[in-house]
Amino acid sequence: MPATSKAQQRAAGAALAAKRGEIKKSELIGASKEMYESMSERQLEEFAETRRKGLPDKKSED
Repeated sequence: MPATSKAQQRAAGAALAAKRGEIKKSELIGASKEMYESMSERQLEEFAETRRKGLPDKKSED
């Protein structure tokens, strides 16, 4: 599943870095912390690898 916004893509990238041990889990805040706890590394990779071109900055609240 691809990310639906740039913010979501960035949060997934931060959570993925923490899963891989590149940054500390304690450095995560907000959505990235929730993603770290609830998603697998593969799911995070799918979100993080989404191309940013054409994505909105934030997901719309429909």
